Amino acid sequence: MKLIKIETGNFMADGGALFGVVPKMMWKRQYTCDKDNYCNLTMRCLLVDTGDRRVLIDTGAGSKQSDKFFSRHRLNGEASLNDSLLRAGYKADDITDIILTHLHWDHCGGCVSFDKNQKAKLNFKNARHWVSKPQWENYMESNSREEVVYFPENMRPVEEAGLLHLVEQDKAILPGIELRLLNGHTRGNVLPLIHHPKGTVAFMGDLIPVAPSIRLPWVSAYDTNPLQSIEEKRSFLEEAVANNYTLFFEHDLYTECCSLNRKEGTIVADQSYMLNDCFS
Repeated sequence: MKLIKIETGNFMADGGALFGVVPKMMWKRQYTCDKDNYCNLTMRCLLVDTGDRRVLIDTGAGSKQSDKFFSRHRLNGEASLNDSLLRAGYKADDITDIILTHLHWDHCGGCVSFDKNQKAKLNFKNARHWVSKPQWENYMESNSREEVVYFPENMRPVEEAGLLHLVEQDKAILPGIELRLLNGHTRGNVLPLIHHPKGTVAFMGDLIPVAPSIRLPWVSAYDTNPLQSIEEKRSFLEEAVANNYTLFFEHDLYTECCSLNRKEGTIVADQSYMLNDCFS
């Protein structure tokens, strides 16, 4: 099994939204922001090559939204999904499975692109696209809070092509790849666990978007059910520290992976490192 990070670019998010009720005087010591209080976040995906299957977890924002939309979110960085795949030695047609943690625009926008006639085309036409059933239902009938981050053009073409596969409960979809369903950030948010021979890697997605958010009360204002987020985080961190999981961060620009430790009864980030340091 090979694990390869796939960078897809960055965007800026308001620090107050990223860290919720945590005062700026506390979070600014842990994560850099600009003069407007915006924090630079990456959209770091993960490619899992099992030998038989090539599984991509999340696809970033893609490139089909309007210039106005992307300028509002201040997209930056040179990386793109396709270029990163090519640099890793893969083409889009090589991907057999896409796991989508959820369907907010910065996690699934790369599944579909527009041709020169503005017609939708699938970027991964040979891949099964795995989404939790509760999240799909949430996407199809979005609530007033999340409707601004769900776009029909990101996923409806996948469904119409017959490539959508819904997961109804916690399960292993492939040997070594387990999916857990959560509900704090958004209903049916997926936590992928990759059981590599050298250890388990947990793809954090928006459960713990950046390393400072390992702290239990540090919950994003984007979470639809923050109290549930705290309990889901608590349960996961206990399991992770007990089993020596590696945390892989999708959004932390400065920390790619970390291990955990217990300090004075509290679970904290321990050593930070690059994925290749331990899973090359």
